[in-house]
Amino acid sequence: METINTHMLSILTFLPLVGALFMLLIPGNEEVRSNNAKKLALLFSLVTLILSLSMLAGFSTTNPGMQYEVKAGWIDTLNAHYHMGVDGISVLFVVLTALLTPICILVSWNSITERVPLYMAAFLSLEAFVIGVFCALDLLLFYVFWEAMLIPMFLIIGVWGGENRVYAALKFFLYTFLGSVLMLVALVYLYLENGSSFDILSMHGMFLDTPVQIWLFLAFFIAFAVKVPMWPFHTWLPDAHVQAPTAGSVILAGILLKMGAYGFLRFSMPILPEATYIFTPYIYALSAIAIVYTALVAFAQSDVKKMIAYSSVSHMGFVTLGIFAATTESVQGAVMQMVNHGIVSSALFMLIGVIYDRMHTREIEKFGGIVNRMPIYAALFMLFTMAAVGLPGTNSFVGEFLILTGAYGADNAQLYTVIACLGIVLGAVYMLSLYKRMIMGEPKTQEIMRLKHMDRREKWMFAPLAVLVIVLGFAPNHALKFTEASVVKLVADYNVQVADMKNTNIQLAQWEDK
Repeated sequence: METINTHMLSILTFLPLVGALFMLLIPGNEEVRSNNAKKLALLFSLVTLILSLSMLAGFSTTNPGMQYEVKAGWIDTLNAHYHMGVDGISVLFVVLTALLTPICILVSWNSITERVPLYMAAFLSLEAFVIGVFCALDLLLFYVFWEAMLIPMFLIIGVWGGENRVYAALKFFLYTFLGSVLMLVALVYLYLENGSSFDILSMHGMFLDTPVQIWLFLAFFIAFAVKVPMWPFHTWLPDAHVQAPTAGSVILAGILLKMGAYGFLRFSMPILPEATYIFTPYIYALSAIAIVYTALVAFAQSDVKKMIAYSSVSHMGFVTLGIFAATTESVQGAVMQMVNHGIVSSALFMLIGVIYDRMHTREIEKFGGIVNRMPIYAALFMLFTMAAVGLPGTNSFVGEFLILTGAYGADNAQLYTVIACLGIVLGAVYMLSLYKRMIMGEPKTQEIMRLKHMDRREKWMFAPLAVLVIVLGFAPNHALKFTEASVVKLVADYNVQVADMKNTNIQLAQWEDK
């Protein structure tokens, strides 16, 4: 057992890759290979989930540092190491990734019929690389996982997506890849300044001149802002969501968007605190625009999947607002809201997939009266709609409340916090309007009257997400206890560095005057 704990993160990262290799080696005809690939992929993903829950059970909630840490030689010439570890900021994202992957496999069980082994291999590979991103403590290792993640996601959209899948896949790839190239330049500079070491933890608090921090911050910012995505870097997301298969949208909204916000927490605040402080007012403005503007755009959509895609941009605006407000409440709320958004947005895309498999349309005007034929579906839609608008008693309420209260107490953030509250109202307007138009009323067509009830597989897909919405809504400490110690340390260290710089750095005072 001790050996497993020592290598827990390595097992969690590479076990899905072993499963992906098995997918490619399954013998037999196409039908046999497809069936076996589904079962094996589900098995590997469930084992990974069980191990991640075991890791969470052994996680110390009072230790703000890295846990399950492992370090070994990797590229000796570059002084790069295989260095992995998790703290309270990253551990929940590892578990969320492990939870959503088997759900994605269940979502794809009947809807994906071509090249099934390759599809399952792509999803298991994606799971491995994403877990690697959240665990990597070596900057080069982080970059390798960050870039590797693009390949399976590109294939999922480009091979198994909709009619314009190639365009959407290329747009996704180019946006994220070009942002990552700038991050590579910053990575190399930090490596040289850190004594030719890629160790992320040793970079925390390192001295860098103000102009240098600004340029490095911008390089990292573009890479992370594209991934969040922040306005105006968000234009790739609606196309990717609309063209991706349902499971692709689930993993994209549930996990991949969180990687950008995670980057701000892991790199921008602890390594570039001065530049982070300087750019905070601009991030406030971009976050407020994202919250309100994309909420209005979501309300104008006729395609239900595109509406949920734009709503994701709006909700992630709350996350960036909370991170850069840099109070304990706002950052803890941001981390929790990332988890909450991963749960709720995944469920909403799954609900769209369930009805799309039956009616083969996403046009809102072609729905209506679904409650008459699919009452369980209607109840689940109501639950996740209420969670999306932040109803008290659902998981999203706690995250949004912490962000808003924490941000309101931060310097110069009051106006943007009030604007963010307007975004909550707009979110309730378009989500409740969507529910009324799709679910309530009388059936508009005979096709709706012939809809089949949700089967057992579909109910099992939603069960864990529905439970989490309620449990984290009424007992949020189940999540907050894991994040608190690490967030308190992060915010305290950041504020200490900013305070020191205010007292000693004339350049910072000049920037504040501007």
